[in-house]
Amino acid sequence: MSGGGGRGQRGGSGARRGAPPGPWRQQKLVQIHEALSSDPVGVERLRAAAASPGGLLTDELRRRVWPKLLGVNAYDLPPKPGRAACRDHKDYGQVLLDVRRSTCRFPAGMRAEQRQVLQEQLVDVIVALLSAHPELHYYQGYHDVAVTLLLTVGARMGLALLERLSTHHLRDFMDPTMDSTKHILNYLMPLLQRESPRLHDFMLRAEVGTIFALSWLITWYGHVLTDVRHVLRLYDLFLASHPLMPVYLAAAIVLHREEEVLTCSCDMPSVHQLLARLPPDLPFERLVARAQDLFRCHPHAELAKQAALQHHKSISIGSFSALQLAASCQRPDTVLRQLQQDSSTAPGVPMPAGRHHPLVKAAVWGLSATLGAAALAVTQTALEWAPEFLLQLF
Repeated sequence: MSGGGGRGQRGGSGARRGAPPGPWRQQKLVQIHEALSSDPVGVERLRAAAASPGGLLTDELRRRVWPKLLGVNAYDLPPKPGRAACRDHKDYGQVLLDVRRSTCRFPAGMRAEQRQVLQEQLVDVIVALLSAHPELHYYQGYHDVAVTLLLTVGARMGLALLERLSTHHLRDFMDPTMDSTKHILNYLMPLLQRESPRLHDFMLRAEVGTIFALSWLITWYGHVLTDVRHVLRLYDLFLASHPLMPVYLAAAIVLHREEEVLTCSCDMPSVHQLLARLPPDLPFERLVARAQDLFRCHPHAELAKQAALQHHKSISIGSFSALQLAASCQRPDTVLRQLQQDSSTAPGVPMPAGRHHPLVKAAVWGLSATLGAAALAVTQTALEWAPEFLLQLF
């Protein structure tokens, strides 16, 4: 991972983060809101918006759109995980170590006690999901995906999205062996060969393989990028796309750096070192556009016909159509909210999500003014999990 110094960019304003200027931005906002309000929800329009230049523009929209892209009901979220049960899981120790080492993934300027609360919740979310799905196996780097979700949408929604991703987009990475992960990596070289035989042959001679891209794929680039705006832009794309889109983006990045690669020494250490470190000034919008062009020009089914790919069955790829179909039948949040309220009118029913004590709301507002984007993580998780902690901060 890159050093912690560059992570200071993670503290920018959440409302403006990644939102490009121009009149088309307002038009895009209108289109997204129309898609969210239609019944059924215009999921295809949301996918198009997430993949198009600028992505979903703001964290507020991500909190509304990301669940729709994965077919998650914001009014039927999983409960808070129990910490005692989490500690009995076989992977608890490794998850705890990885999360403790992830301080650079949290916004610069966040107070240590706030980060500690979020890290504890991150451990609970990961281990609770693994406990509920014994077929899933933890891998180092999984926490990088989980923390991006936690900081953007909050803990309970983050758990719901992480579960959906773990059983679909990330499923091949969560097998007990690396065979399925190697299978996903094996799509990269055929893409390079089709686009640039010269680059492909150079990398073969260098015997560099594809391991340089491993952390890119299994963390959705969260482990290797220092600017949260770029990470969230890529998550917009990946959540709206086929599970292999991170591979197509990897190909776009390598192709973009073709001249750099061809001018370095043709040996494995030199080429691996060059490719494994992503420059901070990559033109991500151009790379995103090229990745989508590659996906259209070189369908994964065509790539899979090559000998190294045709005999392996990918769960992530195989389940994607069903996930898309399920997501296309969602009701808008206004309807879901009314259904949830109708079911909560009986005496003794807990207060619905989103309605909190005014002192807690005042604490959240004060925190928002103080921390900017960092407030997102604390407001979402504090209101859901530990409002008394939030009140202690003021």
